[in-house]
Amino acid sequence: MDLTETPEMAAFRAEVRGFLAARRDDFAGGAAKDVLGWQRALIAAGYAARTIPKAYGGYGAEPDILKSRIIAEEFIAAGAPRGMSGQGISMLVPTLLEVGSEEQKIRWIGPTLRGEIIWCQGYSEPGAGSDLANLQTKAVEDGDDFLISGSKIWTSTAHAAQMMFCLVRTEPRAAKHEGISYVIIPMDTPGIEVRPLKTMTGGSEFNEVFFTDVRVPQSAVVGGRGRGWFVANTTLKHERGMLGDPNATEARLNALIELMKTETVDGEALIANPIFRDRLMQLQGRILAMKFNGLRLITAQLTQEPVGIAALIVKLQGCELNHQLAALAIDALGELGILYSDGPHLRAQGRWQWNYMFDLGLIIGGGTAQIQKNIISERGLGMPREPKPAVA
Repeated sequence: MDLTETPEMAAFRAEVRGFLAARRDDFAGGAAKDVLGWQRALIAAGYAARTIPKAYGGYGAEPDILKSRIIAEEFIAAGAPRGMSGQGISMLVPTLLEVGSEEQKIRWIGPTLRGEIIWCQGYSEPGAGSDLANLQTKAVEDGDDFLISGSKIWTSTAHAAQMMFCLVRTEPRAAKHEGISYVIIPMDTPGIEVRPLKTMTGGSEFNEVFFTDVRVPQSAVVGGRGRGWFVANTTLKHERGMLGDPNATEARLNALIELMKTETVDGEALIANPIFRDRLMQLQGRILAMKFNGLRLITAQLTQEPVGIAALIVKLQGCELNHQLAALAIDALGELGILYSDGPHLRAQGRWQWNYMFDLGLIIGGGTAQIQKNIISERGLGMPREPKPAVA
């Protein structure tokens, strides 16, 4: 691909800069003052939901790699927040675009893009984590409905969500990968109980969810009954992309660079310290590689070419880099790096400390680093599967 900026691209860059300059008062510190209003403005301008059809609430532009890159670069340079993300926008919406019915697309995509609906993902169970196909939450037919019973765990944002996309077993006599359906469930349905789980961040971002005869119409199945494993893997593909977003990681790198420019030791900026600067440059080089790998994936998607190992490394690379950026920030802050709660010496409202603990969890969540490495070695590099231990 020729990355030379044409006059058309230069004009588009000026347009994006003008938008951000005119709305400078709408955000501060990388966050929007009115999150929903900012999201609506971005969709209207084509800087969020850019290629999603207008019929479903998006902007409706044709895919354009260079324009997408220009938008990302200008937002990062301005310290402006990108469009909303999360399980609904980044995971469910592209899944519905691929396999959802027309009715489901019209009903759910628009409100989700505008941030009017918060979603959570009902996948993992106490006995079905890495072996997700072992899930036991069941859905029993009752007329035109299902009655769902069972439980989920590590359910992010379930305490705040209005909706869940959930994997349940609808075909008990089918093989375990073939008996699963992907169902949309309102979280205010009678029979649902949410119990928050306190994590090492000190908060409760994750939850247990219990279902007792939860009634859901069979029309809430996405992609067809018994095809949940296929639909689930479609969603997981987009989840890995969300967790390994190079634009978000680059924005975090820029925040770290600013921290190291402003924090000093004995009157010298931390970025002038050769040890810290060397660690920073190593991370910067890896983030550049991550960004160009992202461009490779977008190109392959547009040309419908196989991506192979390039897609398999995204989640592993992104989560580990994010954690290492937070680790460098904490080390650079010295004794201030161990601060966590409110206090006069706390930097960035404790964001680096929170990121360090949360990103360590993401190295485990969404497919552990060890599982990701197995996938890369077996599916990407063609290495043999690890032998199972002999059963005595």
